[in-house]
Amino acid sequence: MQIALAQLSAQLQRGLAPLYLLHGDEALLIEEAADAVRAAARAAGHTERTVFVASGARFDWSAVLAAGGSLSLFADRQTVELRVPSGKPGKEGSAALQQLAAAAEPGSSTLTLVLMPRLDKATRSGAWFGALAAAGVAVQIDAVERPALPQWIAQRLALQDQRVPQGEAGQRTLQFFADRVEGNLLAAHQEMQKLALLHPAGELSLEQVESAVLNVARYDVFKLSEAVLAGQVLRVQRMLDGLEAEGTAAVLVHWALSDDIRALKRIADAMAAGRPLPMALREARVWGAKEKLYERVLGHLAPSAAGRLLQSAHLVDGIVKGLKVPDWPQDAWEALHRLALQCTRVCRGPQ
Repeated sequence: MQIALAQLSAQLQRGLAPLYLLHGDEALLIEEAADAVRAAARAAGHTERTVFVASGARFDWSAVLAAGGSLSLFADRQTVELRVPSGKPGKEGSAALQQLAAAAEPGSSTLTLVLMPRLDKATRSGAWFGALAAAGVAVQIDAVERPALPQWIAQRLALQDQRVPQGEAGQRTLQFFADRVEGNLLAAHQEMQKLALLHPAGELSLEQVESAVLNVARYDVFKLSEAVLAGQVLRVQRMLDGLEAEGTAAVLVHWALSDDIRALKRIADAMAAGRPLPMALREARVWGAKEKLYERVLGHLAPSAAGRLLQSAHLVDGIVKGLKVPDWPQDAWEALHRLALQCTRVCRGPQ
């Protein structure tokens, strides 16, 4: 079966499955889920644990299969843990995973735990994934997106008997915390542990959080793109500063911005020519989370405004590559800031 992370605890309480597949990119949540499975396994008598890391073309898959069929003299139940960092087991690995699935039976003396990065839809349609999900439990562990991060922080603080004030003051505290740790849940967890050491159980003030929580946020250009389309001016500024500080290539940031600007211009032109929005979005290959963002922007974006953005993107392309452009900053990151904020304000629309 396939379940969400929130359902894992209840599933473990109902009874241990013979096989678990955990896949996702959030290291903290993956390890916490794996710890929950390991704890349930130990409680069920699986006292021995063997770990394999399937990396490289020469990995010996037969060793994993052999481990599942053998027990030591000191334990009658075991856990075989397999980590596949690439998420791509290959032909030999695919066959081995299907064999592991076929051997997994309720009440078996061997529990198999497979850990992988986030798997896309095509991979989840593969034979080996289907076999593992049918034989046990597959848990998709999604990242905590920025809108959900304040609530996630509040829930984690509650686990250590701490909380923020009620009302607007508390929301301001949670938003500050989220801004400092966005994109870095492992560091967020460490910052919360720090708060537990510095302050007793009970209510935390904004001043206490501000003085304790470091700026450990991590950004990527895809999240920057979403923030621009959502019209989040302050967040875009923070993300650009963070990307520059992390050493992200300016050309990569320009690519992310200009890719959205070109798509907006194509769709705006198609709509002006009488194309329905859903058709124009499909033709521009816009789907998933970005589709709603594009729909909101295109509700007020005129083709002329999209054209001005495209011209600005063209000018910044030259600046990023070392050219001088009149009336624009000559520093690549300053030019990117100006382009991003111009695009963000257009996407935000009339207030």
